[in-house]
Amino acid sequence: MSNNASFTLRYAARTDVGLRRQQNEDSVYAGPRLLAVADGMGGHSHGEVASATVIATMSSLDSDPPSDDLLGSMETAITEAGRRLKDMAGRDPKLTGMGTTLTAMLWDGTRFALAHIGDSRAYMLRDGCLYQITRDHTLVQSLVDDGQMTAEQAAAHPRRSLLMRALGGSGSVEPDLTMRDVCAGDRYLICSDGLSGVVGPQALHETLTTMGDLGEAAERLIDLAKDGGGPDNISCVVAEVLANT
Repeated sequence: MSNNASFTLRYAARTDVGLRRQQNEDSVYAGPRLLAVADGMGGHSHGEVASATVIATMSSLDSDPPSDDLLGSMETAITEAGRRLKDMAGRDPKLTGMGTTLTAMLWDGTRFALAHIGDSRAYMLRDGCLYQITRDHTLVQSLVDDGQMTAEQAAAHPRRSLLMRALGGSGSVEPDLTMRDVCAGDRYLICSDGLSGVVGPQALHETLTTMGDLGEAAERLIDLAKDGGGPDNISCVVAEVLANT
């Protein structure tokens, strides 16, 4: 829990291997200043190495004093995380090709910096409406953007998880960086595609709207993904912004 003159941030995090994977290659972080989900890839345990390395690098932001330049702090940490992945792959050829998504929010007590790369997602629930506040860096999303495919076709496409951007991969590692103002009562969800690829917006909305306890909400989201087959690792961070009284 984080306190300041304006708002209090509450949060809960959960991760689960799912029903069809042998190991969990997701990594999650939730602290007073940093909320983050990373979904690793690369086969064997290499995805786990990638996601854990990136989250460990980003976690330093949680203990740093709040900076006036939240986006700059995020960008610096992400650059360092990418450098660590490349160094590890350089020392161990078996790690070549490993990479990870990253969706992270850095809090200064009044607003968030949002960083995003890959297809993990962030959502905001405000005034009863659920908004997806990140854009997937996938081939199918680029086809949707270009009008060559509908969102429904993209959701069912066999290559819907093919990433155009990832940390540590061979493609671009440039993250999307934005600032987000908050309102009292906002709820935020950061999740891997093991949740968003299985559980639709309506069920996400219903869970975030009706469940008061954040830990129970996170557990409910994990259960919904498992009810949908649990084909991938499932991770989520749920957070709520409260006005200080």
